[in-house]
Amino acid sequence: MSALSLPSLSCTSSSTYPFSISLNSSFSSIIPFQRVKLFGSTSKATTRSFFLTAKAMAELVKDKESGVAAAGGGEMDIEHSRTFLEARSEEELLSGIKKEVEAGRLPPNVAAGMEEFYRNYKNAIFQSGDPAAAETVLSNMAVALDLMLLDVKDPFVFQPYHKALREPFDYYMFGQNYIRPLIDFRNSYVGNHSLFYEIEEKLKQGHNVVLFSNHQTEADPAVTALLLEKTNPHIAENLIYVAGDRVITDPLCKPFSMGRNLICVYSKKHMFDVPELADMKRKANIRSLKEMALLLRTGSKLVWIAPSGGRDRPDPVTGEWNPAPFDSSSVDNMRRLIESSGAPGHMYPLALLCYDIMPPPSKVEKEIGERRIISFHGAGLSVAPEIAANCEKSEEVKDVYTQALYKSVTEQYNVLKSAIHGKQGLEASTAGIALSQPWN
Repeated sequence: MSALSLPSLSCTSSSTYPFSISLNSSFSSIIPFQRVKLFGSTSKATTRSFFLTAKAMAELVKDKESGVAAAGGGEMDIEHSRTFLEARSEEELLSGIKKEVEAGRLPPNVAAGMEEFYRNYKNAIFQSGDPAAAETVLSNMAVALDLMLLDVKDPFVFQPYHKALREPFDYYMFGQNYIRPLIDFRNSYVGNHSLFYEIEEKLKQGHNVVLFSNHQTEADPAVTALLLEKTNPHIAENLIYVAGDRVITDPLCKPFSMGRNLICVYSKKHMFDVPELADMKRKANIRSLKEMALLLRTGSKLVWIAPSGGRDRPDPVTGEWNPAPFDSSSVDNMRRLIESSGAPGHMYPLALLCYDIMPPPSKVEKEIGERRIISFHGAGLSVAPEIAANCEKSEEVKDVYTQALYKSVTEQYNVLKSAIHGKQGLEASTAGIALSQPWN
């Protein structure tokens, strides 16, 4: 996920749309997604309630083939490999990776990442002590590896606004089921849970809500949704994440991103990684800005953004993790979009603590294809009361507002840290941050 790296907007009244938009030519280069043809049709309710396993997914493919045969049709549009879906052991799963490399369908570097992903996921799941750990690992990794291979064969291209793919194959539930066994719910907490009900009410009234958050891992969307899925499923499933290009280009990450609602942008941290592409990235961000503006005009939108422009990282000297500083221009761009949408808007500071589950590299890397270190661990999520922006829009006021958001996020983060890492549990609650475990 990422902060917005976008051009400044001129301030207008909340009832005035600040620029005109033409969608006819801006998106001509975007390729629509057609991969859902691979899977058998299922109802929306059935798909969402169905716990994903490799066997079940293989049956979806067989159902599709049977349907084509019964209708007298030909072969499927894209050949679907059963290399991983039909694996019944770790040995078959890992040998399948080697077979795909030998067949020329999988680049060796991606294959190495897939094998490392498998081993790290296996180690993390076994840390949980779950007696069904072996079955969980095989089932979840078989589906994950199959989707990664499928994307290598037929790369998915994200549009500036990507709506989560829920049917006929439910990528959202795939991500939930994959990350769920990595969370130690006994040592996880939500701060100020009642405020999430307040946010839901505002959304029902047609208001827009923005969550200004720190960002820790690629799994942040799944962790957020999992900590809220039992009590606030509307928030869990309808959050729109402002996402950087890395999570929509890395083949090991893309299947998870496909299950989330995303506004796709290029992060400031990677804007000049390849100087000759900087202009293209800026233009892409302008298209994403327009998409965001269109969405907010309809109201009832919930947007998550990390104004730091990337993931938190540990202090190189102390090793301590803290929220990365917020960028005031990113905060102000989001404020302007909210104010010009024509719908009432609200801005809340949100804190996430989950870096142990899938920490990023210690330093920002230019190359796509980072190592995935995975652990079973507690996680935390907290929201504080909304902070209204000052009507005065001087640079000093913008900085003060940004710091107020950041201060709130840091205070919430420290409470979560005391609860999870300090082993204080619910006793870490303060007068302004009440911790709970709403799944109990």
